[in-house]
Amino acid sequence: MDVLASLRNGDHRLTRRMAAWDSAWARQVLPPVEEAAEHTKLWWAAAVAIATTGGWRGGKAAAAGITAMAVAELLSNGVAKQLVERRRPPKEWVPHDDVEDRPGSSSFPSGHTAAAVAFTAAAGLTWPRAGAACALPMALVAVERVHSGAHYPSDVAVGAAIGVAAAALVRATPRLVTRHVG
Repeated sequence: MDVLASLRNGDHRLTRRMAAWDSAWARQVLPPVEEAAEHTKLWWAAAVAIATTGGWRGGKAAAAGITAMAVAELLSNGVAKQLVERRRPPKEWVPHDDVEDRPGSSSFPSGHTAAAVAFTAAAGLTWPRAGAACALPMALVAVERVHSGAHYPSDVAVGAAIGVAAAALVRATPRLVTRHVG
């Protein structure tokens, strides 16, 4: 078996296993996480909380997080999803009701994960306490995307990579602009 087929099979096995994960914790925690992450509501709320409690550093962290989130959304939803058409995991792999509420767009990559990672990484690079506070919600968003049957783990991994790249780009932009202007 070639490497790509092996990776695809592992991706499919992990998707089925995570989507079938049934626990009281998952039933209680993951649906509200999905709702909060829709339309980046969770990250806008985090930005408000960080900005209002963190003084000038919190304001700077919130602005960096929102900017990185916007870049990640552009890259994941505006570019990558338009270039790569991938079907969502099959409904029969998901034994719970979340499977009925999936987007119709390409599964690849996870825009929710890209936004979550971008916001958390950029805010954390500016103010580490903000990044630490956002780390658990960020991880829950990534887990929820596979558990709900909306994405394969590889979609989430690529979304996370896009988020990291967006945060790094936002972090580097002022230095790049200064270098070219000066």
